[in-house]
Amino acid sequence: MGQVPTFCFWKGVNLDSKLFEGIGQQVAALNCELVDARLTRQGRSITLQIFIDREDGVTIDDCAAVSRQVGVWLDVENPISGSYRLEVSSPGLDRPLKKAADFQKFAGSQVELELHAAEDGQKRWRGVIVGADEHAVTLETAAGLRTFSLTGLHRAKLVPQW
Repeated sequence: MGQVPTFCFWKGVNLDSKLFEGIGQQVAALNCELVDARLTRQGRSITLQIFIDREDGVTIDDCAAVSRQVGVWLDVENPISGSYRLEVSSPGLDRPLKKAADFQKFAGSQVELELHAAEDGQKRWRGVIVGADEHAVTLETAAGLRTFSLTGLHRAKLVPQW
């Protein structure tokens, strides 16, 4: 916790790495982890969404503190032209997995992957994480053990278990 991701295969739409890293540093200063950050546009409205996590879970107070910290940093650095809305929240039960450490942390959990290019005729795979390193993740799928390169992933997320 508290470190800016060193490897992140999907950082969100329209968010350059300098902005992502700057937000990550502000979040880390509050002992939180930056899970994802992305800009969304709906009509003329722009929203910067920031998703954070902590070992012991995210509270409303954590979200408020990160919002204040990042808000001040954004005001000083001014990396986003025009007006925007800032939203800070937890990643939710279907948390995205962005970096190698995420796959290692959630070993034994069920995930859904979407690949950039199809493998064996499919781009979407579901299975349980049985191993991961800095380059790949191995899942137990309905088709058996499958290993996927992290650079080949478009998206990955936990599948909530009820």
